[in-house]
Amino acid sequence: MDATEPETDPNAATEIIRDSRLRSVLKALSWRVLATLTTIAIAYFIVKDVKVALKIGAVEVVAKMLIYYLHERAWAKVPLGTVRRWTGAEKS
Repeated sequence: MDATEPETDPNAATEIIRDSRLRSVLKALSWRVLATLTTIAIAYFIVKDVKVALKIGAVEVVAKMLIYYLHERAWAKVPLGTVRRWTGAEKS
């Protein structure tokens, strides 16, 4: 294996690829479905009752969306890691 650094050309164009909003929404939905199904499977494994496992899954999906929203709002108040720009008069 060659341990040399890869060559970098500062003049080379770099293509930035981003997910579309639709792709991000679909990924979020598929993750939520997968996570909830996992919770239902774990609940069924523990309680051996389909109805109870489905109830746990229903509560989990709503609770986790609410908790995620509150988590996001709390992080919005934390300036750590954000880049902010002064507006108005410059400080002297």
